[in-house]
Amino acid sequence: MSTQPSDGERAAWHKRFAAECNNRAWDLSTAERSPADDREMLDVAHAAAWHWGKVGTELNRMRATMLLAEVHALLGMGERALAHAEESPDWEIAFSHAIYAHAAHVAGRAAEHRDAYAQAEAALAAIADDEDRAIVAATFRHVPLPA
Repeated sequence: MSTQPSDGERAAWHKRFAAECNNRAWDLSTAERSPADDREMLDVAHAAAWHWGKVGTELNRMRATMLLAEVHALLGMGERALAHAEESPDWEIAFSHAIYAHAAHVAGRAAEHRDAYAQAEAALAAIADDEDRAIVAATFRHVPLPA
């Protein structure tokens, strides 16, 4: 009888630990923390990223990277925070702003629509790859201009 866990068991453990560490890091990120809590927040954020790297989807991995950016920023580690934040693809950031701008417009939130639209325009212009820019632009064209 083997004492080694199956691949399925390993995957389930990774997923469980990833979610648990992720949730703990986010909880700590919004709480008042002691120096010990700061260390735990950093440790569990990295653990979450490692476990999601083993079994997560691309979305899980990107969210873990953004968690690392937030945790490093909270701890005053600006260069590390930026390095993690910059791992998000430029097109993904532009898509987020464009979709938010559209949603804000439809919800009747003019100020949010205007701000998100401006952020989407700037993010769209910053996309390095022409093909990626064209794909985002096709979605952005459906977002009404702010009043």
